[in-house]
Amino acid sequence: QEDLGTKLDWVAVDHFNTGHPHSHIIVRGRDDRGENLVIAREYISSGIRERAAELVSLDLGPRTDREIELRLRREMEQERFTSIDRRLLSMRDDDGLVSPGGPDAIRQTLHQGRLRKLERMGLAAEVGAGSWRLDDELEATLRRTGERGDIIKTMHRELTGKGLARRAADWVIHDRSGEPVQSLVGRVVARGLADEINDRHYMIVDAVDGKSHWINIGRGEAMETMPNGCIVRVAPRNTEPRQVDRTIAEIAAAHGGRYDVDMHLKHDPSATESFARTHVRRLEAIRRATGGVEREPNGTWLIAPDHLDRVANYEGQRARAEPVVADKLSSMALERQVSFNGATWLDRELVADRPEPLHGSGFGRDVREAQARRRQWLIAQGLAHKEQDGIVYRANMLSILRQRELNRVAGQLSEELGLPYAEARSGGRVEGTLRRSVELASGKYAVVEKSREFTLVPWRPVLERHVGKEVSGVVSGEGISWTVGRQRSGPGVS
Repeated sequence: QEDLGTKLDWVAVDHFNTGHPHSHIIVRGRDDRGENLVIAREYISSGIRERAAELVSLDLGPRTDREIELRLRREMEQERFTSIDRRLLSMRDDDGLVSPGGPDAIRQTLHQGRLRKLERMGLAAEVGAGSWRLDDELEATLRRTGERGDIIKTMHRELTGKGLARRAADWVIHDRSGEPVQSLVGRVVARGLADEINDRHYMIVDAVDGKSHWINIGRGEAMETMPNGCIVRVAPRNTEPRQVDRTIAEIAAAHGGRYDVDMHLKHDPSATESFARTHVRRLEAIRRATGGVEREPNGTWLIAPDHLDRVANYEGQRARAEPVVADKLSSMALERQVSFNGATWLDRELVADRPEPLHGSGFGRDVREAQARRRQWLIAQGLAHKEQDGIVYRANMLSILRQRELNRVAGQLSEELGLPYAEARSGGRVEGTLRRSVELASGKYAVVEKSREFTLVPWRPVLERHVGKEVSGVVSGEGISWTVGRQRSGPGVS
């Protein structure tokens, strides 16, 4: 503020999530007169840092030679990129060799000690008396190693903080250089920033395979909120073209490289208009992201002969920004599901044709124990009984439990809204104002309010941007094809 001669609106945060504690400062781009804030490039790149160092020196005094030496000696054994490494790289001669000299004996000792450490790491080799060759990938390798060390510290902090005793041998890191993610199911332990500059986020999942996984999830805003304790399935993003893309390419090939809803319905008489519109939304998403398709003013799409290659490029671009897909299987913590009067993830696993394989340790063991207690609860409720070959569940157990919770939540909402609850029936029409969503054990539901009643229907992510608007749709076995606005026809949002 003193240097720029203006008061500033700013906010800052201190971070200790890496080997180098640091601060982030956000400054509003207006001065105290409301004009654009102009800051010289040199001041941003180095001036702020230098001024901060001056202020710290005023408060604490200048760093002594002893303090500087101690810091550098600590760097000598670190398995991350350090200021000594930066100095060694700058000392290379025309042949790429380094001689560990220095202006004084201390510097020579530091350089020699660091080179020996790099040699043990396989990143430097002595090629003659006093000459060393550094690995071409030295900086990149050390930065990755440092990141991995930070990840391990983060996992230890988060797991112990949640009271989860997990062996380090059972930790798996899925970063850019680690193991690729396979499909896994588990509970969310933590979520946070892995790379603040590139907006790369991570999630720690305690999985049913008995291992704890650190997963690079890419851009955080692309993934829905996953509170700690919820049950999720995480899988790598598929980069292959989908059936919807193949259908579009097939129809376009039969219509001179063009596609629209009418052509789709003519090409496939069994298709519905709402189904065809899902293909239009797919094209719109690709157009916005890559420009790989073109839409004419009349709504017709121009589909290139290499459309599937363009789709693969689009999916590859998405995978780089969002390498995994996470589906929330239950927002309810495992322990609470044991005696919950509603259809839970535990129940769905108990009656599944192919339940998740459970390991005998870690979260797998926790789920096994929770399932055993849930079975006893279901037997006490008359929803299951023991036979010689095991436990037999009522055929409609899930629907009974789902309806119990739905009725209970509907009663609570009825008191809150002052309106009676009307159940949505298959084949019936639902219309009204989309008020909000409610999270149930069996899933997320939309609250649709009319003047004299309200109803609850399964939620779709596409409804998020239409809260507060008039919606209508017809209930079917496949869900609801929604229309926004009062009209009975128009663009659907199924």
